[in-house]
Amino acid sequence: MARVRLSVAERREELLRAAIEQIEARGVAAVRIADVAAALGVSNALVLYHFSTKEKLVADAFAHAAEGDLARLRKLTGRRTTALRRLRSAVRWYAPTGQAKGWRLWIEGWAVSLREPALREVARELDREWKAALTEVIAEGVAAGEFSCPDPAGTALRLTALLDGLAVQLTSYAGTVSRTRAQEWVDEALTRELGLDDAESGPREG
Repeated sequence: MARVRLSVAERREELLRAAIEQIEARGVAAVRIADVAAALGVSNALVLYHFSTKEKLVADAFAHAAEGDLARLRKLTGRRTTALRRLRSAVRWYAPTGQAKGWRLWIEGWAVSLREPALREVARELDREWKAALTEVIAEGVAAGEFSCPDPAGTALRLTALLDGLAVQLTSYAGTVSRTRAQEWVDEALTRELGLDDAESGPREG
C-alpha cells in the first residue's frame, strides 16, 4: 500500500514522535537514525533531509516533547479556578506519580545535556518555564489572599527540585520509595510551603 503523502510539517512531527519513542526505548546514546527510519518504514535519507544530523534530531525531539508538556502546563494553570487548585493540579501532574512527561526520557535528556549544548538549552528553557509558571500562580494566590508565601520563586524552585529528585528515585531506583509515599511528600511540601494546615489544603484531587 502506498504511503500517504504528508506535508513537511506533518512529516517532521511524525519523525519527532518516532524519535521520542526510540529514545525512550533505546536511550540517547544507542538510538540511531536508522532506528527512527525503520520505525516508520522510511529511508535514512528522508530522516536526514529533515534533520541533518542525529544530534539535531535528538535536540528537536526533546524540544517537541518539552513543548507538549508546556502546553499541558499552560492549560492547567490557565483554568478558571482558584490559584491553589491550579497549583495543586500542575504539581500533581508534573510529579513522577502523575501523568506528566515520560520521566525516563527526561532523565536521559538531563544526562546527555551535560555534553550537548543544544539539548542543554532545551532542558534549561523547559526548567525556566516550569518555574516561571508555578511562580506566577503562587503569586496570584498570595495576592488573592488564598495563602501566604514570602518567596514564590524560591517555593517554585524547591517544589520542582523535590519533584525532579523523586522522579530520579522512582525511575532509576525501583523500590526506594513507593509512589504513594512520594505523593504524600509532595502534598506535604506544598502545604508547608504555602503555610496551609490540613483543613485549608482541602480534599485531594485526582
